[in-house]
Amino acid sequence: MKTHLPFAAFLARFPAIALLTYAGAVMALALAVVVCLADLYERYTTVTAAARMLDEIEGRKLPVRDEDATNGGSPVGSPFLEGRTVTVAAAALQQRVASAVERMGGTVLSSQVDLQGPQSQSGFVTLITSCEVDQPGLQKLLYDIEVGMPFLFVDQLVVQQPEGGAAIEGTRVHVLLAVSGQWEGAK
Repeated sequence: MKTHLPFAAFLARFPAIALLTYAGAVMALALAVVVCLADLYERYTTVTAAARMLDEIEGRKLPVRDEDATNGGSPVGSPFLEGRTVTVAAAALQQRVASAVERMGGTVLSSQVDLQGPQSQSGFVTLITSCEVDQPGLQKLLYDIEVGMPFLFVDQLVVQQPEGGAAIEGTRVHVLLAVSGQWEGAK
């Protein structure tokens, strides 16, 4: 009387168990391959994003905005405010700042053009804008204003927290912004 059957004899006696064991081993190996490939892909995207961010920080490459995507990422247009008169140039500046605020989900409360300031003698037009924007959008707004064409400069920035004082995610801040650009018609 035999009390021990060899494993091969056991599998020969029950071929369905052999098939299930083989299928389980193949599935486990396939799962291990999928998990390894997913991990490699995640690491690749992390390294690529870090390299892109490093290039932007070091100034080797400007980030591509939607409107700049057609020309390879570099801003196009004149570095000066365009317009036949200083009033038209001021209106173009006002439109550029208002569209930047709206792209960041903010609202312009008021704006005023300063044509009598100390910089107006050297051909600069200054716009003082009061707006509301959420806190994460504020940094993007400042970047959007300063990176594009025409060259614009943020001369003054005053940020006020809402009543209550605590910075809460998604709350809007009141921003007073003085932006200037040079008008080429003043030469």
